[in-house]
Amino acid sequence: MHIVGIIAEYNPFHLGHAYQINEIQRHMPEAVIVTVISGGFTQRGLPALLDKWERARLAVLGGCDLVLELPFAFACRSAQDFARGGVQLLSRLGIIDTLAFGAETNSLEQLAQAARSMESPTFQQQLHKKIANGLAYASAVEKTLSQEASSAFIRKPNNILAFEYLRALRDAPALSPLLIQRHGAGYHSADLKAPLPSASALRLALYEGRLDEKAAKLAAPPATTERLTQLKAVELPQMARLYPALQLILLRQSAENLKRIYGMEEGLENRLQEAASAPSYEAFIQRAVSRRYPATRLQRLALHMLLSLDRERAAALESSGPLYARLLAAGPRGKEMLKVIKEKSALPLIAKTSHFLDSKQRKKNLPELTPLQQMLAFDTWATELRELTLPHPRPVNDFNQSPVFLK
Repeated sequence: MHIVGIIAEYNPFHLGHAYQINEIQRHMPEAVIVTVISGGFTQRGLPALLDKWERARLAVLGGCDLVLELPFAFACRSAQDFARGGVQLLSRLGIIDTLAFGAETNSLEQLAQAARSMESPTFQQQLHKKIANGLAYASAVEKTLSQEASSAFIRKPNNILAFEYLRALRDAPALSPLLIQRHGAGYHSADLKAPLPSASALRLALYEGRLDEKAAKLAAPPATTERLTQLKAVELPQMARLYPALQLILLRQSAENLKRIYGMEEGLENRLQEAASAPSYEAFIQRAVSRRYPATRLQRLALHMLLSLDRERAAALESSGPLYARLLAAGPRGKEMLKVIKEKSALPLIAKTSHFLDSKQRKKNLPELTPLQQMLAFDTWATELRELTLPHPRPVNDFNQSPVFLK
């Protein structure tokens, strides 16, 4: 039995994702597909359209066999950390043979060459020089790599993530890469009528109130279409609902305390405190954006402030890598795989959160908890923080929600 891993967000699961799964099954008809997805918030620092259990359920209905959660400590980080965390989790399961991922190119060698270039001392020296001169990490990578490859090739979002997957696979030699060329609309395309529309197009149409059943069917499988067309405008998560809490943190905390937050570089705390007088969350981000601090980085930083993820804690969690496999959903074959994971995995499999961390323990100071409990605590806080982005938060949390098993 060949087992293929995927690292994704499925925000939401659409026809492009279904195409990837179909391609995996075309290459490996008997493959079991294990997917790792982000939790309450995406890598870009925004609340996921649907909660993680719903997204996992739709993924299983779309062809995945087993869906696990990528801990918040890695999910809401840079592309490099997102990729590394996902690869580490899949590798530590002890059962994954292949990592499948998409890119805008069909040349694995071209991607691998770029990934190798990024590891060279010369590249790293030039990269850090550009960052020191005020460029954001992604822009610095792009400009440094563009000396060896075309900027158009490097700038593609899925290509950038592919570089990072290949870099992470250097430390996971048991996993072989399977490249599946992306088809359809571009990652950022807002055209819902394009072939295989993007998740961005789906979300935009939802938020603008123009996603009817006919349009949804052009972009998503039946299960996703049914769920999305049920959503009302008042059910959509809005980061703006957390803005007053963020303003209070920036108003009340000293510069010294803010400097301890992960991702807060020297001087950025002052920029954010000044921007916090903006009338809306969107305006706040726009006031703080600069060449060095793009919106996605600021959005992630806002989450780190809201959840008090400090630099020291983030470094410790990054050093340990994922410490558990959190089960979200499984189909029949995925359920069978759970037995194999329990036998072979270097990680404990978590189906019930309270067996590892209960609500009473979560109230303790973080240093009183084990590293696993600390990592899990951030996942649970992220789940409940996402609920606060809804106009009517539901009593959904990691202590009362069970994995979804589908027949």
